[in-house]
Amino acid sequence: MKKWIALLVLALALLLGYVAAGPYLTVNAIRKAVQEQDTAALNKHVDFPALRLSLKAQVQDYLVREAGVEMQANPFGALALRLAGGLAGGAVDALATPVGIGAVLEGRNFYNRLGGGGRGQDVYAPNVPADPLKDAKYGYESPSRFTATVANADGEPVVFVLTRSGLSWKLSDIRLPLGQPQTAAP
Repeated sequence: MKKWIALLVLALALLLGYVAAGPYLTVNAIRKAVQEQDTAALNKHVDFPALRLSLKAQVQDYLVREAGVEMQANPFGALALRLAGGLAGGAVDALATPVGIGAVLEGRNFYNRLGGGGRGQDVYAPNVPADPLKDAKYGYESPSRFTATVANADGEPVVFVLTRSGLSWKLSDIRLPLGQPQTAAP
């Protein structure tokens, strides 16, 4: 009887350890997929529908804040804002793909990647894979939400959010450092 209890406790400890290590394993799998430019492997670790929704909401919120109340109140301004939101949504759709996310994580210029321009004007040397999330700071926000935070080129934090579904973890959100709107001095 004691052996069964010990086995059960061991199994629960292993399961808990696996769940706790899950986001770290997922981050490492994403890093490896990006380094190897393996979009199929990257696709397994990213929840693209959730990522698209989150990025679109962030961009739309940023556009509305930047436009200000005056533009929103003006019918032509509201129309322009709606058109800009649609264009930004299209850009997010193009970016939130395995190739686009791979390019962002790798630090490559997305437009060069789309055009097949390679790394010509990128920071990294040719044929040297970037190490995405190299200096990330990791932390749990909850038992089902884990973050990896890195600084962008301007030193602002970019937060990669992984969420747990069952025993697996996936990248589901990237919190962009879209600044606060500029306010006019009185």
